[in-house]
Amino acid sequence: MKTSDFDYELPDELIAQNPPAERTDSRMMILNREDRSLLDSGVTSLPEFLQPGDLMVFNNTKVFPARTKGIRADTGGKVELVFVRQMGDEQPSADGGFASKWLCIYGSGSKTKAGQSLSLCDGSVTAEIYAVLDQGHVEVDVLASDPIMDLLDRLGEVPLPPYIGRSMADADSRDVDRGRYQTVYASETGAVAAPTAGLHFTDELFRRLAQKGIERCEITLHVGPGTFLPVKVDDVESHIMHSERYTVSKESAATINETKRTGGRIIAVGTTTARTLEGLYMDRGGIEAASGETDIFIYPPYEFGVIDGLLTNFHLPKSTLLMMVSAFAGEDFVQSAYEDAVSKSYRFYSYGDCMLIL
Repeated sequence: MKTSDFDYELPDELIAQNPPAERTDSRMMILNREDRSLLDSGVTSLPEFLQPGDLMVFNNTKVFPARTKGIRADTGGKVELVFVRQMGDEQPSADGGFASKWLCIYGSGSKTKAGQSLSLCDGSVTAEIYAVLDQGHVEVDVLASDPIMDLLDRLGEVPLPPYIGRSMADADSRDVDRGRYQTVYASETGAVAAPTAGLHFTDELFRRLAQKGIERCEITLHVGPGTFLPVKVDDVESHIMHSERYTVSKESAATINETKRTGGRIIAVGTTTARTLEGLYMDRGGIEAASGETDIFIYPPYEFGVIDGLLTNFHLPKSTLLMMVSAFAGEDFVQSAYEDAVSKSYRFYSYGDCMLIL
């Protein structure tokens, strides 16, 4: 299977640069896999397309302000460091500060090397690179005046995907991003990208879903930067996924299994939720309480073992997310849906519209 099979043309003006005025203002395309029909609707109509006894599964990961700016200690050149994952526990340092090790993404106009020292967060953080990995990733020793997550919360920026443009003059937009590039139910800090299908939900929409008898539960998958990476190999099978950390609680596992037992449908809210459930199913042969990492790569032909429906945004060309959606709904059907969405000026990507596949 070729990566080029998952390409499509998208006018730049359809890439959503800002969230809608209200979370539920987004349009929603309904894809019926049984009769291969398409229907234009809106997020506010979601309860109408679900049934009592259906279970919606949400990813409750919380995005933290992981992007920092600073300078190289040797040249004074500008750098950017995105904190991705803490490696081990933070410890008190000899100077009264806090020490930790992190996997990060390094951005600069020049190459980096082990031993390079960076000054970040207005001098509150020193990061020394001790390993240079592939795709811009580095491992760093961090010394901070305060706990690093406290500093990032005050001084870091939301790590928006590269297709959302923000300049230094966009202070107002960056303030909006702090709240809107986050689901209303986010509770478990650890993601550098939002599970964007969940951005459409509000407490009022949850109330209406519950009123109809639609259940909900939560899992956690800490979304990493790999979610933005296009597949660069010609053959899909040659692509290697980055692993991401997940947790499925005993309560959520029991709810999912009971729904399946009684004939209800499992509706995954977002590809991250789908990856977690299908990865656990593949590894364990079923859904059970577990924590670990998954690097499952879902592309056609894949036989889904858990989910019966998927709510998801429109994804980048040649992305693993588009491949997963194509595996669930069928390549030709998804291609026709995307062509229809472009012709009708749907808004694409993180802040854009969504589709419900049943």
